[in-house]
Amino acid sequence: MRKAEVKYLDKTAGWLVQDEEGYHFLYDQAYLESQDSKPVSLTLPLKADSYSSKTMFPFFDGLIPEGWLLEVAERNWKINPRDRMGLLMNCCTDCVGAVSVHPVITE
Repeated sequence: MRKAEVKYLDKTAGWLVQDEEGYHFLYDQAYLESQDSKPVSLTLPLKADSYSSKTMFPFFDGLIPEGWLLEVAERNWKINPRDRMGLLMNCCTDCVGAVSVHPVITE
């Protein structure tokens, strides 16, 4: 299992998890209760239940670099281009826009 913290404007918005069943995104309860909370994507509206998918959610997949920048990431971090979660956690801690993704170390 791999887990990443999803931030919206430096506030913890939720958690993205990859396990043997696929991908799961869950908004943080404190974020949902905040008056200024906004969805990380129009395709992932605010709700208390988790979202699940067999494949990476298109919004998060769209954060991963493409072209020559993807090649640099693959070469430097030795990440398989099919490892979307690995690419997301390594390349998207400082994205253009309001959303960023940060790896969570699990034991």
